[in-house]
Amino acid sequence: MSTQWSTVEFKEDAVRQVVGRGHSVAEVAVRLGVSTYSLYQWVRAMKPDKTEQQAAELNDEKSEILRLRAQLRRVEKERDFVRRSARYFPKEPE
Repeated sequence: MSTQWSTVEFKEDAVRQVVGRGHSVAEVAVRLGVSTYSLYQWVRAMKPDKTEQQAAELNDEKSEILRLRAQLRRVEKERDFVRRSARYFPKEPE
């Protein structure tokens, strides 16, 4: 029996039942004849790493910040151009 649950396919199916179908770990562990501890370890091992996900989100945020800073510089230049050009054009007579 120990060789049955040591296969990768068996572990993936067990994790799919917990993560994908929403069954409880205890329920799946009893049904498959494995310990809850082992099943928790399999779930943790097969879930995507949170640090990788956080790093991807951080890269997205950094790129958004860089884009917004560039846009701010462009808008400030446009604003300053309008202010400087207003000095050279006379105001409309009343």
